[in-house]
Amino acid sequence: MKPALSSHLLARVVFAGALLASGCSAASGAAPDAVPAGQYVALGDSYAAAPGISGQTGVPAGCGRSSASYPLVAARRLGLDSGQVHDESCAGATIADLTGPQTTSDGTNPAQLAALSDATTLVTLGIGGNDMHWSAVLTRCAELDLIPALISSSAAQEATPCVAYYTAGGADRIQQSIQAVARPLASTLAEIKRRAPRARVYVVGYPDLMPASGNAGCARTFGLTGGDMAFLNAEEQRLNSTLRQQADAAGAAFVDTYTPSIGHDACADPGQRWVEPWLPASPAYPMHPNAHGEQGMADAVISAIGAERSS
Repeated sequence: MKPALSSHLLARVVFAGALLASGCSAASGAAPDAVPAGQYVALGDSYAAAPGISGQTGVPAGCGRSSASYPLVAARRLGLDSGQVHDESCAGATIADLTGPQTTSDGTNPAQLAALSDATTLVTLGIGGNDMHWSAVLTRCAELDLIPALISSSAAQEATPCVAYYTAGGADRIQQSIQAVARPLASTLAEIKRRAPRARVYVVGYPDLMPASGNAGCARTFGLTGGDMAFLNAEEQRLNSTLRQQADAAGAAFVDTYTPSIGHDACADPGQRWVEPWLPASPAYPMHPNAHGEQGMADAVISAIGAERSS
C-alpha cells in the first residue's frame, strides 16, 4: 500500500494529539529443511518493500525497498544467496504494475513479472491494497472522524461517519473496490504460472492494522471512532479473504499474516506493535509494518513454506 496522509490532516492530528493525548515480534520458526534450488522472486507493494525502515536498498530508490523487508528476511532464513533473490516489490504498486513499468518518485521500476523465468522456483506476492485505494480510504475516514474520535463519550465512539460516507446510496463502495481486485489478480496469477511454471507461489495477506474495537485512546491514535474502526477492520478482512480465494482458485498458497498479528496492530504498545500509527514511533511509513512487523510476516511466510514441505 501507499501512504496517503495529507500534510493538512497530519498537522491536525498532531495538534489534536497534543491537546488530548492519552496515554512484537513473533517467535521465529525454523526454516524449512529443504529449499529447492532456483530463483526466488518477491513481488508486491510497500508492505513487501518496507519503505521507511532502515537498510534501504535496491534500484530504483523510489520503491523504498529495505533489507529488513519480509521477502529479504525470509530469503536469509531460507539460506538463499543474493544471486538467487530478486526483490521486485515497490511502494505504491498496483496489480497493473506487475505487468507494466511503474513510475516512482525516484526512478522507474520495470514490470515486476519480468523477473520471472523457468528458473524461478519460489514467488511471494503481496498486492491489492493500492488497487482498492486502502490508504486513501483510511485518510478520508480519519478526516470524517476527526472530531468524534477525540470525544470519549460512548455516543461519539459509536458514531460511524466513515460507514455513512462509503455506504451512501445503499452500496458499500469499499466492498465493490475489493471485489474489483479479484479478476485482475486471477489473471496475474495465471501469468505468473505461465512465466514461471516450476514456481510455488505464495500470496501474502495483510497484517492486522487496527483492532475490531477500541477505547477512546485507541480512537485518538487512529483518528477514527470505535464504530468506524470495526467497519474498516472488517473491510481489511474482506480484502484478505478475496486474496485467499484467488490464491486457492489459482492453485497458489495463501499466507495469513492477519491472525498472528492480532494484538500487534497500530494501537498496541510501541514494543508490541507490528504496524505504526499515523505518527510512527519506529522507522516505517504511517499505517505500515515496522521492522517487527516485517519479521512477523517473514515468520508467516516461512511457516507456510514449512507446512507445505512437511505435508
